[in-house]
Amino acid sequence: MKAQRKGAKTNGTVTMRDVALKAGVSQGTVSRVLNGTATSISISNDTQQRVMNAVEELGYYPNLAARTLRTQRTHLIAIMIADISNPFYHVIVRTIQDIVRVKDYDVMIANTDHHYEDEKRFCAAVMRRAVDGVIMVPFHLTTEEIDQVIKRTGTSIVALGKHITHPEVDLVYADDQRATYEGIQWLIQQGHRRIGFIGVPDNFPPGPRRLHGYQAALQEAGIALNSDYLAFGDFTAETGYQAMQSFLALPAPPTAVFSCNDRIAIGAIASAQDAGRRVPTEVAVMGFDNIPEATLIRPHLTTMAQHPAKMAQQLAQALLERIDGVYTGTQRLFEVPCTLVKRDSA
Repeated sequence: MKAQRKGAKTNGTVTMRDVALKAGVSQGTVSRVLNGTATSISISNDTQQRVMNAVEELGYYPNLAARTLRTQRTHLIAIMIADISNPFYHVIVRTIQDIVRVKDYDVMIANTDHHYEDEKRFCAAVMRRAVDGVIMVPFHLTTEEIDQVIKRTGTSIVALGKHITHPEVDLVYADDQRATYEGIQWLIQQGHRRIGFIGVPDNFPPGPRRLHGYQAALQEAGIALNSDYLAFGDFTAETGYQAMQSFLALPAPPTAVFSCNDRIAIGAIASAQDAGRRVPTEVAVMGFDNIPEATLIRPHLTTMAQHPAKMAQQLAQALLERIDGVYTGTQRLFEVPCTLVKRDSA
């Protein structure tokens, strides 16, 4: 039989009045402590601690339905992420969660694995239940579909990426095309002329932009585009492994390979090493993202670094400003620049 928590009420729902009596304070003081306004009206740390101890001992949970009726807030933020197993997105979710918790928000996380049907399912869930705001990483949703969510719910939405043009949706993004251009340009400066590119399908928004950056850098350097040096797949290491196998089977294989993310690059390095090729002396490999694993492999991965923590901070700040009415204007664009991180693989 489960033990009763010490001090917990056994004959009905615990109320704010019970907490106030236990802590020896007024119900107003309990309310201010739980709503996070205690510091602004000089309630002592000792009093706050007594209230929180009483909450814990009695097992008190605020009536969120009543709070929502009074404040028109649910204190819930929904996050739609493309691939929670990707360290890049993991950092984004964790950082957002840490920031909004300070503001007394809980988060609901949906992982879509880049699937359109799961993105639509997320939108349906948002329209079924009340949330104060949405942070999304859409890969397939159209501006029109996002507009339906806003019209039906009035929910504030911010997004990662640059392909949504809705006038009320703020965007935080990296300039994928410019970053890829700069990465290829650096490889050319190192003396490479045969440069392979491992990309992702056109229906993933970063894919075409990164391919265009690759093409622009080659064109500027007077290097003809060779279709044999192009490979496409998903965002996994397996894609990189198979692409490198194909490249190395060519009569004149690339001397450098640019990968559209670090996991692809890690697979490419493993493939080259399994084939007996030395990285970077026989084939250089560059990634994109700068995930933690980039420094765990040998050689350490040279990569174009995105900054997911900074992106997450901007996403959270923009959304909270929308929710609180601090900003009610048209779409804002926030660029978080990428940087070249030179390590040992290129």
